[in-house]
Amino acid sequence: MSDLSKIVKAYDVRGTVPDQFNESVARALGTAFVEMLRESGDDADQIVIAHDMRESGPGLAAAFARGANAAGAGVINTGLGSTDQLYYASGALGLPGAMFTASHNPAQYNGIKLCRAGAKPVGQDSGLAIVRRRAEQLLRDLNADADGPDRIESRDLLRDYATHLRSLVDLSGIRPLKVIVDAGNGMGGFTVPAVLGDQVLAALPLTIVPMYFELDGSFPNHEANPLDPANLVDLQEAIRAQGADIGVAFDGDADRCFIIDENGDPVSPSAVTALVAKRELAKFPGSTIIHNLITSSAVPEIITENGGKPVRSRVGHSFIKAEMARTNAVFGGEHSAHYYFRDFWFADTGMLAAMHVLAALGGQDRPLSEFAAEFERYAASGEINSTVGDAPARVADVRAAFPDATFDELDGLTVTLADGAWFNLRASNTEPLLRLNVEAPKPDRMASLRDEVLSIVRR
Repeated sequence: MSDLSKIVKAYDVRGTVPDQFNESVARALGTAFVEMLRESGDDADQIVIAHDMRESGPGLAAAFARGANAAGAGVINTGLGSTDQLYYASGALGLPGAMFTASHNPAQYNGIKLCRAGAKPVGQDSGLAIVRRRAEQLLRDLNADADGPDRIESRDLLRDYATHLRSLVDLSGIRPLKVIVDAGNGMGGFTVPAVLGDQVLAALPLTIVPMYFELDGSFPNHEANPLDPANLVDLQEAIRAQGADIGVAFDGDADRCFIIDENGDPVSPSAVTALVAKRELAKFPGSTIIHNLITSSAVPEIITENGGKPVRSRVGHSFIKAEMARTNAVFGGEHSAHYYFRDFWFADTGMLAAMHVLAALGGQDRPLSEFAAEFERYAASGEINSTVGDAPARVADVRAAFPDATFDELDGLTVTLADGAWFNLRASNTEPLLRLNVEAPKPDRMASLRDEVLSIVRR
C-alpha cells in the first residue's frame, strides 16, 4: 500500500476502495497535505474538509482529519457537500481544503480534490507530487500512526454557500420557469433545494421538478456523468412529457452542469460558455474570458463582439485556473461543462453556471431553443475517442494528410483549414486513446472532415 502512483493523478487522488484507497492511506495523505503546505510557506494551522454521498466518504474524511491533527492542524468538517461547496468554504474561510469525491466514477471509487486557501488548486506541479511522496514515506514508517490532539470541529455551511451564490445572480425578478433537475443521485440533490428551492432561503420564481435527488453513491438510475448522452435520456423524456422550460443535469459532485432545452435537445457547453461570458461582460466591461481550445469558434467571436478579451487555454482545470489568475479573467469555460468564476475564487461551479442560464432565460420571453441558437453558430462533432497503439505516429499521419492547413500545438494538434473548419487531436494522458474534436460551418462539412480524420487515426 506504500506505492500511491496508481491513485495520485495529475490533479487529484482517485482509486478503488478499499484495495487502492482506504483509511490508512487517507490518514497518511492528511498528514502529508499539512506538511506540504507548511513546507511551501502556507498557513496550515487549520483546514476544511467535506465529502460527497459515497458510502466510504465519512470514514475516509475522518481518517484524513486524524492525519491532519497528527501534523498539528485543526480541521473544520463541513460534512456532506458538493465540490463547489468545498471551494466556497476554502474561499470564504481562507483555509486549505480537501473534498472527498470521485465525481462520476463508479461506486467502488473514491478520491480527494485538494486546494490551498482561496480554493487554489493543488496538482502534480503545485504540491500533489510532494504529498504523494510524503504519504508513501509515512505508510512505510511503522511508527507514523501516533495521533495528535483531537481538533475536529463540525460546521454546516450550506446556508452560507446558498446565500453567496444568490448574491452573485439575482433570480428573484425573472419570469416563472419550470425546471427539471437530474441530480443523478449525486450532490445536486443536496445543494439544489438549498440554492434554487426554498429549503433554506426565500422561494424563487422557479418550479423545481426533482429527478434522482436521493443521495446514493451506487448511482442506481444512471451514471452521474452528463457528458455521456445515455445519461441524459431520462431527463430529455421528462422535459418533453412535462412541458418544462429547461432541464439541468449535474455530475456526481455537482461541479459540472449540462443544459437541455424545452425540446429535450442539449445546449452545448460552448454555447453556455458564450452565454455566461456575455452576461459577465455586461457586468464587467472589457474583461478577459478564458476558453479552452476545444470550445467552439463562436466563443471567442462572441466574447470579442461583446467587448471582451478572449484568451485560449489548454484543456484542464489547472490550466484554466492558472490562466484566469494570470489575466484576472472574470470567467472561464470548457467543452466538458466546467465553468469558472472570478467572484467564486476562480473555481469551477456548476450551480453558478446554471443560475446564469436560468437568469438569462427568465429575463426574456423566447424559449430556450430559440434563445440559445444565437450562441450555436457551427456544427461540432463532440469528443470522439479512438484506441491506438502508437498515438504520435497516428498524429503525424494526420498532419501529413493536410499539408496546406494551419497547425497549432498548444494542446495536441489543432488543424485549421481554409474554409474555417478545424479539428483537434489530443492523446490521453492515462489511456492509449486519441481524442478528436471537429467543427465546421455546416453539418455535412463537419461530418466529411470527421470521417476523413478518423479513417487515418483508425487505419
